[in-house]
Amino acid sequence: MKNIAVIGAGTMGNGIAHTFAQFGYKVNLIDISKESLQKGLDTISKNLDRMVSKEKISENEKAETLNNISTFIDIPSGVKDVDLIVEAATENVDLKLKIFKQLDINCSKDTILASNTSSISITQIAAEVSNPERVIGMHFMNPVPVMKLVEIIRGYNTSDKVTKDIMELSEKLNKVPVEVNDYPGFVANRILMPMINEAIETLYNGVAGVYEIDTVMKLGMAHPMGPLQLADFIGLDVCLSILEVMYNGFKNPKYAPCPLLVNMVRAGKLGAKSGEGFYDYSESRKAEKVSAQFI
Repeated sequence: MKNIAVIGAGTMGNGIAHTFAQFGYKVNLIDISKESLQKGLDTISKNLDRMVSKEKISENEKAETLNNISTFIDIPSGVKDVDLIVEAATENVDLKLKIFKQLDINCSKDTILASNTSSISITQIAAEVSNPERVIGMHFMNPVPVMKLVEIIRGYNTSDKVTKDIMELSEKLNKVPVEVNDYPGFVANRILMPMINEAIETLYNGVAGVYEIDTVMKLGMAHPMGPLQLADFIGLDVCLSILEVMYNGFKNPKYAPCPLLVNMVRAGKLGAKSGEGFYDYSESRKAEKVSAQFI
């Protein structure tokens, strides 16, 4: 595989495009607007600058990485003659199904179709294409250029060959692929999201404050960041979406999202990307100041 298409130029999409391009792959980055694509390219450039400043790559390697990326505003043009497509659109099941229907029409029947979904059924997504054995999950972790794990999700019909090819490809990106089966939330979010939800319940029930909850988990459990800070970093809307997928998939009340999380998302308090969540990011992108509503 040499030619890769990535659908979505947001946080995950531009990180995936960056990673493939840095390892010499030709990448077609696809999004619905030129503005989104430019924002994605700007993010990639800034992240590469950071790597140059830390002497992890050279200026020439930065230039080569950027030269490996081409941009497209429509799927038919962007997926022509590619070996692999990685869908990294918003975590919305209807949107993902619509995209895979388009891919089935517009790309070669030999092209491997991967989704970066963090919770949605690969089997359900694969049902939208004519040969579902080529559909697989590639769940990268954020930030993609830094994090080693790729959760590889086999759908009900995913072939052994496709799984093997994607496992080997992930290793070529200097990642550690871990194969899991197709159940709501897979492994990463099935374990992580209930922890985050329980931290929000702990805050909601007045057991402790934001800073105190995060400090207990950082110092007591050796977590690099507390669960509330992590929720802000992921995006509270994304956390809610994943919990809803698991709740609907398992019909188990332990996955029901905390009312506080639901209300914060309704109010537009989505975490770092909106400027406020459990922490206030108006002055700094670091979680240093607890949001006024929790003081």
